[in-house]
Amino acid sequence: MPLVCTVNYGQAVRKYSNEFMNIGVDAAALGMANAVTASTADVNSGYWNPAGLIHLEDHQLSLMHANYFANIAQYDYIGYASPIDDRSAWGISLIRFGVDEILNTTELIDSQGNIDYNRISLFSTADYGFTFSYARKLPVPGFQYGVNAKIIRRIIGKFADSWGFGFDVGLQFEKKDWKFGLMVRDITTTYNVWNIDEKEYQKIADAVPGQNQELPESTEITAPKVQLGLSKKFIIRYDYSIMAAANVNMRFAKTNDLISTDFFSVNPALGFEFGYTDLVFVRAGVGNFQNIEQLDNTEKVGFQPNIGLGFKYKGIQVDYALTDLGNQSAALYSNIFTLKVDLSLFRN
Repeated sequence: MPLVCTVNYGQAVRKYSNEFMNIGVDAAALGMANAVTASTADVNSGYWNPAGLIHLEDHQLSLMHANYFANIAQYDYIGYASPIDDRSAWGISLIRFGVDEILNTTELIDSQGNIDYNRISLFSTADYGFTFSYARKLPVPGFQYGVNAKIIRRIIGKFADSWGFGFDVGLQFEKKDWKFGLMVRDITTTYNVWNIDEKEYQKIADAVPGQNQELPESTEITAPKVQLGLSKKFIIRYDYSIMAAANVNMRFAKTNDLISTDFFSVNPALGFEFGYTDLVFVRAGVGNFQNIEQLDNTEKVGFQPNIGLGFKYKGIQVDYALTDLGNQSAALYSNIFTLKVDLSLFRN
């Protein structure tokens, strides 16, 4: 495990740097295949589009926990947000993605060549993302913007650690029942600086002949990503509502996304939410369209369907999503739960 981590994390420019920050939060959004750039309007907007924080009417708290890769890793999120006045709002959030109790076998064999299992120790690897968000209405009616300032902390036991810094910018526009959203993640690029323990590195240097001859690069850069969103809510006989949403997600790199060129890749997502009296919600979405190469060298298009449920009562909302979060297999799905609380409930 140390060998793999050290090699992968050292590249200067990586296509998938800081990917733990792209997993997503909030079961309500995950149930809609993350197609919420335009419609997000609560405490979780700090992640999806900070401009949405402007819709907050009071303090809100959100909590989420998920098991990742068949319970090997743990993914946790907490967010808090509050209006400042009738034109601005702020929020903070913390994401942790970690794997604990990893076996460290770099000292398994002693200086005489004997295997000594007492020399095995345990370590953890964890990624942390702290975000401060600010949103404000623009003078033009219907427009609002938001900004995220992010601090990234990544730790691989005693082998290596890094600090990173970056910014996101979001914009929303509302016209009648239509909502439009733009989110640019890592707009200035997010820059990570790694500190690698050279003494520990030497224990695995050349463990595989011809590999790990030199220390990896100490910096990596996360390139910007752009998300465009559109949504519209339809009211049916007062008690019922249907919201349809779409996202276009763009990376400036060649990937396996549905549309891919040497300059950029595009991946669409569609989501729906059916609501009854703002009390019960049923959600569905499809996204993560990928060109998958088959054994016979032909390609097919794969995609990820998601479904979800939500219940809201007196300022407390519980959301559930069934999604293959991290499994990358249609046969292995994850159960995601999120708790969202309007803190004005306790004052009343």
